[in-house]
Amino acid sequence: MIYVIKKVKAAVSHKLTAAKDTAARLAFRGRRILSESAGEGYIDTAIKILLAVVIGALLLAGLYALFGETVLPTLTQRIKEMFNYAG
Repeated sequence: MIYVIKKVKAAVSHKLTAAKDTAARLAFRGRRILSESAGEGYIDTAIKILLAVVIGALLLAGLYALFGETVLPTLTQRIKEMFNYAG
């Protein structure tokens, strides 16, 4: 009976040590991956693409507002005045 208890205790101790080692390895690996500065990750690329799309959309909206309210009415008025031969 004592042999069985010692065997179970040794097995549990071995499994506990293996679990601690695995957790320590995963923690070290995670720290190493997060602290790397070499290369480019998918998140960096996604953020760059998202910023480019947002800035492009803002630029297009600004140009549309500028042309819609400032340039096109003035241009339309000048064209009408240019082709108005009545006077």
